[in-house]
Amino acid sequence: MKSKQILSLLVAAAAVLASNAYAHGDEKHPTAQKYDASKVEDTPFGRQGDPKNASRTIRVGMSDKMRFNPESITFKKGETVRIVVANQGAVLHEMVLGTPQALKEHAELMKKHPGMEHDEPSMTHVKPGATGEIVWQFTKAGEFQFACLIPGHFEAGMVGNVSVK
Repeated sequence: MKSKQILSLLVAAAAVLASNAYAHGDEKHPTAQKYDASKVEDTPFGRQGDPKNASRTIRVGMSDKMRFNPESITFKKGETVRIVVANQGAVLHEMVLGTPQALKEHAELMKKHPGMEHDEPSMTHVKPGATGEIVWQFTKAGEFQFACLIPGHFEAGMVGNVSVK
């Protein structure tokens, strides 16, 4: 095995072992946001979508190999979608939508404050064997990402790509 492969395996193993210790996975995190049109805010990558307007459902799996399946998703500008996220692993995972820079910054913040609580429409925290969902309207064309920002998971490569055309 090459040293880079060994390092990747060690990072992934450490992430799996450590993720259960972080308060980030406590019971206070919901698996889906309630839609309230008066509270919807625009972001650089879209806004919370009204579930009644979802044109399709996309299913994404998360595994303890620190990967999403599929790793890339394409949407149409203006499209509202329901993303159903299944945690097929044995540890807590999450899906967070965002710009590459915002996700990187958030991942760094999570390393400094692993017990930080947050509840945004662009994310879902999913316990092992469970599912969560995000309903999102992609209002801007561009290249965005989704990631698991639990400390160690992002660094192990648990990142996917979103293309909005």
